[in-house]
Amino acid sequence: MRFYVVIPAHNEEAFIRDCLISLAEQSLPPKKIIVVDDNSNDQTAQIVNELIQRYPCIDMVQHQSSEKHLPGEKIINAFYKGFEQLDDAFDVVCKFDADLIFPKNYLETIAKHYKNDPKLGLIAGHCYIEKNKQWILENLTSNDHIRGPLKAYRKACFEAIGGLKKSMGWDTIDELVALYNGWSFRTDDTLHVKHMKPTGSTYNKNAKYYQGIALYKMRNGFVLAFLSALKLAYKKRKMRLFLDYLMGYLKAWRMKIPFIVSADEGAFIRKYRWQKIKKLILGD
Repeated sequence: MRFYVVIPAHNEEAFIRDCLISLAEQSLPPKKIIVVDDNSNDQTAQIVNELIQRYPCIDMVQHQSSEKHLPGEKIINAFYKGFEQLDDAFDVVCKFDADLIFPKNYLETIAKHYKNDPKLGLIAGHCYIEKNKQWILENLTSNDHIRGPLKAYRKACFEAIGGLKKSMGWDTIDELVALYNGWSFRTDDTLHVKHMKPTGSTYNKNAKYYQGIALYKMRNGFVLAFLSALKLAYKKRKMRLFLDYLMGYLKAWRMKIPFIVSADEGAFIRKYRWQKIKKLILGD
């Protein structure tokens, strides 16, 4: 199974070396790794160039974008800058973050899952962060959700969902639209990936409304958006975010910001989420 990996990287000199080595030395190494140096002003490019000499599978492309670290559009634009450099001779395409360290059997284990389940469209492990000198689960979402730093798509699924949306919420939409198109997704609890830079640690303060805007763009409706905002704020142990998310949703509603899913996809998403809520409440 042929894996292609795209890694957007902005000022990742502290992490990029360990990330790339952990991928290049996999038990099932990827055929290609494209690092997208996204407007870095540190030693990121120099470190990648050193590793290119050591590992033939690694390459790099330069990309100039805003220096602001806002979630969503920026990182997906960078991903596509790298994706454009690839041919289509892959079985799985991965969008990985540059601050991850992968266990040696990561890609081999993912490949086994794909071979065992022909309708599996997305699969990943879990992110772990260091706290008090111990590695613990970065518990920001439900355990069955594939985190944005760890996306790996079967080629046919990636094509069916129309690729990745250039918007915050892309890493939830991909799963839901995959389900809509008849694909499944799952996580593997045995695959522990070290996440060296916890999620959100570099987000610009102006991004606080983006999550609510994303909930609107996914056609959740106000009640589902309310519940999702409450859950997200609770997970992050910052209840003030609940109001920020709701304000973002209402801002998007007033401005009539375009949706990122079709009406049929939106109806499917709402039905799916209400079913999950019912299952959680009733314990079915």
